[in-house]
Amino acid sequence: MGRMYSHSKGKSHSIRPTSKCSPSWVMYSQDKVEALIVKMAKDEIPPSLIGIKLRDEYGIPLLKTFIGKSITEVLKEHNLEKDIPEDLELLVKRARGIQSHLKRNTGDRKNVRSLELVEAKIHRLSKRYKKLGLMPPDWKYVSKVAQLA
Repeated sequence: MGRMYSHSKGKSHSIRPTSKCSPSWVMYSQDKVEALIVKMAKDEIPPSLIGIKLRDEYGIPLLKTFIGKSITEVLKEHNLEKDIPEDLELLVKRARGIQSHLKRNTGDRKNVRSLELVEAKIHRLSKRYKKLGLMPPDWKYVSKVAQLA
């Protein structure tokens, strides 16, 4: 499948484990893994990095097959989830970075376009998350494109 705003096909990605059953080499119990997830979340580590740490440091290849829940489900059980999902939060952070760049470099028209694309992604994702009930329905992203152009 191709990317949304470029011509590349996006073939570079990690490969998920082929087996859906729990691996035999993991020496941790399910409770211990959940405690690790909660500990990392309390240390302000985002869910994507928690999964990478569990894979690289603890040798747990796919968490959902091991404990039967995803990282976000574990965080939701322990009331550690954030108001805004991680991917939307990173898009908002990227938009803020582009906006600060455009304040310093007012003639940069390419980044005005990239800001429009990022903000379109933010609006699409927020609409989806509101519909699924993962975000508060009154959350609103305020666009700055009209003020910059």
